[in-house]
Amino acid sequence: MTTSAVKLELPRPTGPYPVGRDILHLVDKSRTDPWVPKDGPRQLMVSMYYPARSATGATAPYMTVEEARSLLERKAPGATVPAEAVAATRTYAHTGADPKKGRYPLVMLSPGLGLPRASLTFLAEDLGSRGYVVALVDHAYESSGTAFPDGRVLTCAPLCDQPRPPEGGQATITKSRTKDISFVIDQLTDRHPAWKKARVIATKQIGMAGHSLGGDAGAATMGVDKRVQAGANLDGTFHPAIPVGSLGKRPFLLLGSQADHVPGKDDTWDGSWPIISGWKRWLTVAGTNHTSFTDLSILEKAAGMSTPDDLSPQRSLQITRAYVGAFFDEHLKHKKQPLLDGPTPANPEVAFQSPS
Repeated sequence: MTTSAVKLELPRPTGPYPVGRDILHLVDKSRTDPWVPKDGPRQLMVSMYYPARSATGATAPYMTVEEARSLLERKAPGATVPAEAVAATRTYAHTGADPKKGRYPLVMLSPGLGLPRASLTFLAEDLGSRGYVVALVDHAYESSGTAFPDGRVLTCAPLCDQPRPPEGGQATITKSRTKDISFVIDQLTDRHPAWKKARVIATKQIGMAGHSLGGDAGAATMGVDKRVQAGANLDGTFHPAIPVGSLGKRPFLLLGSQADHVPGKDDTWDGSWPIISGWKRWLTVAGTNHTSFTDLSILEKAAGMSTPDDLSPQRSLQITRAYVGAFFDEHLKHKKQPLLDGPTPANPEVAFQSPS
């Protein structure tokens, strides 16, 4: 199959603003890389999305060909979709566009273990178009492939290909991610920020969402960093269940697949639900699986890996954007969102769970 025969594209953002994107390479000199200590200080790649003044500048590339090749090797071995086609996936953000004047809430996004930050591009672009600054973080050695400015592409082999997880299991990885996220927040909100457009961040309005282990990291980060005021977990098991009192009264959204996250399917969701003492919702989406909440659903359909019973990627990503966007609109922008009050005829796939 030739590259020209495959045209992958993300859904168009739904908000009123054009979106800009910058790339940051951040180095935490206070920490040695936890997975490959010989690398020295912990290094992270971060994509910054933000409301732009106009849709000027080149369209932001989805990922490099090398990153796409690593993604296919790990997540879609044998797929006939070329790496070049994945790298060329149609996006809507513009590189280096001037930010729209104003100050906007900051949302941190963290991908699943073994997935690159690009897997949440659909959500980052949409939040940017709705009036948020988004920091989409690649956690080094926890992604299928992360390209760095020096030409290296770091894969998750040190973690993903080991016969057993690190001591302490996935909870150890989650704990490391909380340090990554807090460091990035520091870098964006300090008096001398690492991002030249940081003046557009409303530093007292910070939220976090993540997929899979990234969703677990959202709750864990809230437990150690009180700057994060609202969190959302997209189909992620907790490692372990949320500790009593760790979220305080801060709001939290659980959004998961009907296959894996209805009550009784994941005991960490069952155990965490009564612990969340602030505003909370537990939503499940019919016809979805673990990757339905990521860009990977588009790639899987193109590669023939989805089934006829699966919700289309366009629909599953539309639902994810709608509910995550509404959650942050209500809890960071303090705009009431009726979408979150209960089931609606427009979204029959979404069930509001209320376990006893």
